[in-house]
Amino acid sequence: MSRRILVSTSTVAIAIIVVVAMRLPAAAQAPASNAKAPAAKKAPAAKKWTMPRTPDGQPDLQGYWTNSSYAPMERPNGVTKEFYTPEEAAAAARRAKEEDAEQATPGTTADVHYDHTQFGLDRSQSDLIPDLRTSLIYDPPTGRVPPATAEAQKRQADRAAARAMLGGPNDAVQNMSFSARCYFMGGALPLLSATNYNTNYRIVQNAGYVMILTEMIHDVRMIPLDGRPHLPKDVQQWFGDSRGRWEGDTLVVETTNFSEKNPFRGLASPSMRLIERFTRVSDEMIKYTFTVEDETTWAQPWSAAVPLKQTQGPLFEHACHEANYSVANILAGARLDEQRAAEEAARKGAK
Repeated sequence: MSRRILVSTSTVAIAIIVVVAMRLPAAAQAPASNAKAPAAKKAPAAKKWTMPRTPDGQPDLQGYWTNSSYAPMERPNGVTKEFYTPEEAAAAARRAKEEDAEQATPGTTADVHYDHTQFGLDRSQSDLIPDLRTSLIYDPPTGRVPPATAEAQKRQADRAAARAMLGGPNDAVQNMSFSARCYFMGGALPLLSATNYNTNYRIVQNAGYVMILTEMIHDVRMIPLDGRPHLPKDVQQWFGDSRGRWEGDTLVVETTNFSEKNPFRGLASPSMRLIERFTRVSDEMIKYTFTVEDETTWAQPWSAAVPLKQTQGPLFEHACHEANYSVANILAGARLDEQRAAEEAARKGAK
């Protein structure tokens, strides 16, 4: 009796298993009415950028940087907004590129120097910084340098009169510009895109100093960070006297003691104060701004932003003074012009 019950029970159990097994595939294929849809995969979070630091803990600004850009210092006439659209910025860059290309036209005045495009020096061939600003100056909101004071205008007129007493620019080597004589050129202080080429810099740091090397004529600025005071007011230097400090992750550099012989923009007084700020915002970019303060020269302080983009080094030698035959040739050409003019005047007087 018990055996028959066991057999019957086993038979029923096997039958149930078979039925369930036959129903499982269909159940697995049919969607459950109360089942939740699988959650969508989350996109991987963007990797947070970390400020690189030197061994002593300072933000690391070291490397090779360029400020090559077609963004002008001052806002062009007729432009009233602070930023271009990408299409407008591209059109403005094309116009600037065409102006740069004019120096390559044989027989033009600029071509007498040399054709930048022959040596890969033209800005259009460099690592340009995309910038939608209509001007590097952002304060005042007009995007232009504030008006000069009456005192500054008189100072400029007095300088021009003093130069005129020495003769014309080609009458003597002392009358020629500092750039023609390879003393120094634009771009070193502040870091401006003042030239068509050599707009590159190298920054080196240690615990007590920041060094900025300018490719143009290799002007070097050694900026101490130890809190020392500025030089006495009567000590003037070609590029002023710079002192640096860290404000959080921003390097702030204050420069005073400018030389009367090298007035900024041909106007500034030796009492001008320049404040620069360097903040690294990514591996490839440094946010660089500067503010000019000189109440004897401009109606108000003014500020500009000149981004620095990482570029490839090294900086090659800029041998401007060596074999600088232009000075002798310019003076010789001026004397020849004078001789021809005198001969022509003599011929006319003999008639």
